[in-house]
Amino acid sequence: MTIAFRVSAAAPATTRTDLLAVPVFAGRALGPGAEVVDDALGGALGAFLAEAGFEGKVGDAVLVPAGEDLAARSVLVLGLGERSALTLETLRRAGALLAQRATRVTNAATTLLDAIPDSMDRTDAAQAIAEGVVLGGYQFLDYTSKRKASKLARVTLLGGGGAGVGRAAGRGVLIAEATCWARDIINTPSNDKAPEVFAKAAQSFLRGRGVRVQVLGPEEIRRARMGGVLGVAQGSARRPRFVKVTYTPTGARGPALALVGKGVVFDTGGISIKPAAGMETMKTDMSGAAAVLATMAVLKDLGVKQRVVAYAPLVENMPSGTAIRPGDVLKHRNGVTTEVLNTDAEGRLILADALALAVDDGAGAIVDVATLTGACMVALGDRIAGLMGNDEGWRDTVRAAADRVGESVWPLPLPEEYRPLLESEVADLRNISTGGYGGALTAGLFLEAFVDGVPWVHLDIAGPSRAATGYGYMPKGGTGFATRTLIELARTYTPPRRTKG
Repeated sequence: MTIAFRVSAAAPATTRTDLLAVPVFAGRALGPGAEVVDDALGGALGAFLAEAGFEGKVGDAVLVPAGEDLAARSVLVLGLGERSALTLETLRRAGALLAQRATRVTNAATTLLDAIPDSMDRTDAAQAIAEGVVLGGYQFLDYTSKRKASKLARVTLLGGGGAGVGRAAGRGVLIAEATCWARDIINTPSNDKAPEVFAKAAQSFLRGRGVRVQVLGPEEIRRARMGGVLGVAQGSARRPRFVKVTYTPTGARGPALALVGKGVVFDTGGISIKPAAGMETMKTDMSGAAAVLATMAVLKDLGVKQRVVAYAPLVENMPSGTAIRPGDVLKHRNGVTTEVLNTDAEGRLILADALALAVDDGAGAIVDVATLTGACMVALGDRIAGLMGNDEGWRDTVRAAADRVGESVWPLPLPEEYRPLLESEVADLRNISTGGYGGALTAGLFLEAFVDGVPWVHLDIAGPSRAATGYGYMPKGGTGFATRTLIELARTYTPPRRTKG
């Protein structure tokens, strides 16, 4: 779905549109444009909203009659909550509601932009509204004939603001559409998402985006000494790929920002096979790879000045006569060996090689994104990602980027006292800990062994990468979580000062 945005200084009452969306605050306090609707209804808007049970809370939405004095054909009232608590995230959610209620019209206009306080930047608000509309209107219809595509094609932001506001809305669309590509590839069934197919889809998506795409096949992966990638992949008839994407803008100096994403296109657990219940969701186990590859698509258009490199190991984890067994030992790119005690702890094995390659390439800072552990979901639920790393300043930077775009993350420790839990009798490490608790933390400790002291953050997105039910601008299914955080991080990047933490 492509939605075009324009900015207009036209009055709400005279704007010809299929749908006019106006804000109302908590307690049914009328916002900009809602007064015009109230006048058109002879002062009856408040009573209508009360009868409909509309209180003005965030997430409230109700269609009301347009009245004869309005040029709009219909009116949608959107709740924004307390006026004093209005945030960019509130605007994203309001934009999403607009899109979700406007599927049967081709154009809409909204006065949301005029609802912001003086302290909020107008361009930031325009970007947030556009992001919300595109993300909230997302549909994945490739495999169904029963659902109809939304007709919404144009949204007008009323209130004016000049070219800067228009460019900001365009920026929001660009970022949201990259996130939607990540959602598309995440939602694609695994029978149509072999590592080779995923790699080709990324090549096609990134063509003409100002980046260089390299795809390594099995023999090239072997020559690159990526024993973790090869080990996890060896049980599947569908051979692995390793995608490396490099963005080098003119004049870029200094080490690159490295983005590493887990790309298990389907995870059965291997020989340590998962229970059948819920295994169908394992088609989303490549959400980290989807996020880092989607990020690379927008860097040129956003004018990012920093060199950025993405690394995405793509494998399928299957049980077979050729699969790795519990007790097997794999050797990674940096020479570290791992005893595989559970073949369902496979994501860290492929990330290890990708992290080691990023270090060898001279990365100045690293973020890895992975649907890594169920333990993180036990700790934080399914809407918050775990964040951990080896550098306090870099952790704070990544968390701040996530906060700005409305993606919830929470810091978790890397306890020194847990490191002995990863000691192996026959190898340098074991891929699961000897204890039964703290699995998200020991997974992070395992990954840290492959970053060689480079400032690094690990995002465990096992929970928010997929939504069991839709909420806000997150649809049911793949969410594309972390894409917007990584884009914001690249857009505002400053090389970290190394601070142990």
